[in-house]
Amino acid sequence: MQIGPYRLKNNLMVAPMAGVTDRPFRQLCKALGAGMAVSEMVSSNSLLWGSEKTLRRANHEGEVEPRSVQIAGADPVMMAQAARYNVDHGAQIIDINMGCPAKKVCNVMAGSALLQNEPLVQRIVEAVVAAVDVPVTLKIRTGWDKSNRNAINVARIAEAAGIQSLAVHGRTRACGYTGDAEYDTIAAVKDAVRIPVVANGDITSPEKAKQVLQLTQADGLMIGRAAQGRPWIFREIDHYLKTGTHLPAPEVTEIHAVMSHHLEDLYSFYGIETGLRIARKHISWYTRGLPGSAAFRHAMNQLQDVEDQRFAVHEFFNQQEARGLRLQYEVDAAPNTEAIAA
Repeated sequence: MQIGPYRLKNNLMVAPMAGVTDRPFRQLCKALGAGMAVSEMVSSNSLLWGSEKTLRRANHEGEVEPRSVQIAGADPVMMAQAARYNVDHGAQIIDINMGCPAKKVCNVMAGSALLQNEPLVQRIVEAVVAAVDVPVTLKIRTGWDKSNRNAINVARIAEAAGIQSLAVHGRTRACGYTGDAEYDTIAAVKDAVRIPVVANGDITSPEKAKQVLQLTQADGLMIGRAAQGRPWIFREIDHYLKTGTHLPAPEVTEIHAVMSHHLEDLYSFYGIETGLRIARKHISWYTRGLPGSAAFRHAMNQLQDVEDQRFAVHEFFNQQEARGLRLQYEVDAAPNTEAIAA
């Protein structure tokens, strides 16, 4: 799949998720098979650019190319400024957020709330495309609610403005993460435009990935919640799409090694105190479905020292490895409330 000058190694992308797709997670997913990963959304409000959170989100040191940064806001001028700011700080692709369903985002008329105002959508995409000399992509939903599905209109506006790739989450803003994804709507969007279209929503297995590609004829797939605690899903899907066969499920020893590497990256990236806190949710995701994991997670979440956290993790996995089994947790179908997917 091609986005501007960037030829991706495959057509699998990590969906932008607030509180999840930081640099350590993006790097890990790319190492385990993702062709591209989109950052957490960065506010277009310049007053926040000097904040620790924004500076961290703009940190792409050592990140595998292409570096895609998502920006969020409702003012065309501010969005254009945010695009330039992030390109100056290393972004190679700018992604515009018109897909986030979170109330705190929609209440300021950003994210998927913008789908209610097509003229404003046009002004924003035109302003951002004109502001930078890198590819600009867009993430949307199928509409505001089931009575107001306008993804095709928005897709045509985006294409005319110079957007180079469009990701569509197959639900309306009102649906949140409930109900089935509307692959028929994504297929209609794909049929209506010539730019690459990326399907997003409920892609939880290699078989589902192949089915979604067949149903939508999309150029690529974007995976969010299913990658939490299972970053190797990208290599599993890539292998299945290329060969029609399944890779073996990862052994507990590999899960332990991947998770330990991820935790050390979090401690280094955020610092010990914040890293320990952020690591808790990732540990919970990695260990879901393993024997004794519920009691382990409860005890682990009480720990306040990084050495204690490291020790608890190693002890838990040593117990798992002693069983000598090949284990892999089942992907939880329930929406994850700890992360906001854009």
